[in-house]
Amino acid sequence: MRILGIIPARGGSKGVPGKNIKLLNGRPLLQYTAEIALESKLLTAVILSSDDQQIITVAKSLGIQVPFIRPEELAQDATPTIDVIIHALEWYDKQDISFDAVCVLQVTSPIRTVEFLDDAIQKFITSDCDSLVSVQKVPHEYNPHWTFELNSEGNLKISTGEDQIISRRQELPNAYHRDGSIYIMKTEVLLQQHSLYGKSISFIESTPEFYVNIDTLTDWDRAEQMIKNNQK
Repeated sequence: MRILGIIPARGGSKGVPGKNIKLLNGRPLLQYTAEIALESKLLTAVILSSDDQQIITVAKSLGIQVPFIRPEELAQDATPTIDVIIHALEWYDKQDISFDAVCVLQVTSPIRTVEFLDDAIQKFITSDCDSLVSVQKVPHEYNPHWTFELNSEGNLKISTGEDQIISRRQELPNAYHRDGSIYIMKTEVLLQQHSLYGKSISFIESTPEFYVNIDTLTDWDRAEQMIKNNQK
């Protein structure tokens, strides 16, 4: 299977200014994702999608291909990720190059292993699902069967729509949330359904010790401490 690895990294970060190339434990944040992506034997190509020349320069120094500069209109705060991916696929299509699937690796999830990435890709290939995402288990106290929404009268209703709440923790079904580390999807799902997920979603569960998604300076400090702990 021909799989395009895309690392999206635009300029203009507000939560952590310049975070994509800011030094995390002495290395640009981008480097953590770049090294794992390049080490994988299951990605056909690995590219950066960015509008920022400084990020592009760092990416090239790390060995990441930068075949194009992302248009400014696709580098806004509200730009959907799917539009960034489709832009890359359309660029390759003009070069008569096609891919069966796309693997999106976000810079904001720097703590991965190549084994975890390749396991995810292999599971995606063998599952024949439309997509695969990396997930974490939801702690039982936040399980959707134990959470509530407001009904039309302003009172609480169980989020899952059930009439009776599950009383025992042991009876709760497992629930998961996306951890932002890995997204893989079929090209035909992206282009024909305009969807990142399609109708069948496989998953790979990551360990809590590797989970961090950097959006704030507090997340940054936590990631730095996690990396130091993993080096011990």
